[in-house]
Amino acid sequence: MKAFKLREDIRLYTDKDMQTEVLTIEARQILDISAAYDVVDPTTGEKVGMLKRKGLKSVVKDEWIIADANDNEIGLIKEDSMALALIRRFLINLILQRYAGEINGRPVCSFKQNFNPFVMKIMVDFSQDPSRLLDRRLGIAAAILLCAIEGKQKDR
Repeated sequence: MKAFKLREDIRLYTDKDMQTEVLTIEARQILDISAAYDVVDPTTGEKVGMLKRKGLKSVVKDEWIIADANDNEIGLIKEDSMALALIRRFLINLILQRYAGEINGRPVCSFKQNFNPFVMKIMVDFSQDPSRLLDRRLGIAAAILLCAIEGKQKDR
């Protein structure tokens, strides 16, 4: 998580040997509260889509924009509730975070933080999206960014 502060991109591999790269998340700008992250398929170089944090609005309750390969907004990822978000940020970090993802107003996934005091882990559930409205690579990239960004906030 600490290394994320200095990197412009995150790379996801199939295993620990790092032989096969399957996903790249590239920050457009570093140190931007509403930074945008391009999700790229490294085998084709094709941009899968974009994830963008909703700046100051995300200080109180996290919201992320989900966009297609042409940066058209197609959905949102929202933290579960304003009250719980405030408690997490200002009182205690023991309440686990939950997020809901939607495309065009339809639920497509959920993200649930697992309790582990040493490592930030988030489970992604795509069962709400049998028609695959959300590209799974974007959902996985969102989970990785939630871990990286939220983990970094908790270190403060």
